[in-house]
Amino acid sequence: MVKGPDNYKGWNPYLGGALTGLLIIVSVMVSGNYFGTSTSIVQLVGMVEKIIAPSNFLQNEYFAIVKPVLSWQMMFVAGIFTGSLIAALWFGEFKWRFFPDLWKRNLGTSYFKRGSLAFIGGIIGMIGARMAGGCPSGQMSALILLSVSGLAAMIMFFVAGIITVKLLYKGGEK
Repeated sequence: MVKGPDNYKGWNPYLGGALTGLLIIVSVMVSGNYFGTSTSIVQLVGMVEKIIAPSNFLQNEYFAIVKPVLSWQMMFVAGIFTGSLIAALWFGEFKWRFFPDLWKRNLGTSYFKRGSLAFIGGIIGMIGARMAGGCPSGQMSALILLSVSGLAAMIMFFVAGIITVKLLYKGGEK
């Protein structure tokens, strides 16, 4: 375990990266599928739209391309959530909190501010994922295939992440 901000003891990032790489290889060998999660969000929205407004759904050309079905990607996202929950419980790290300590110190405890930034960040992230042709997990799969676009996307994810941390958290712990 590596000690990080707020006395959080996370996994060694090199071990996590190596295990992720092995998991992608096993995923491709067993199911023929690479990692990816952003399409599942679009599928979920399509499923909700089909329930709420079926007449609009039939007229929407985009969702005709991305079928709103329960797919392996949606199961992958459910597995990410379930695996994270199991790991947090197993290692005794699970706790409910709406504001991490670093957030409280730098941005306060306004639910509106946190919700607004999360919503705006989610929209920006989803637009970026669709423009890049996939989310970070999908681009990681592209990088494993030695795709130049995967490499460019991963570099930009890291650059944008570093800039965001510097702006929002003023460089991290004080």
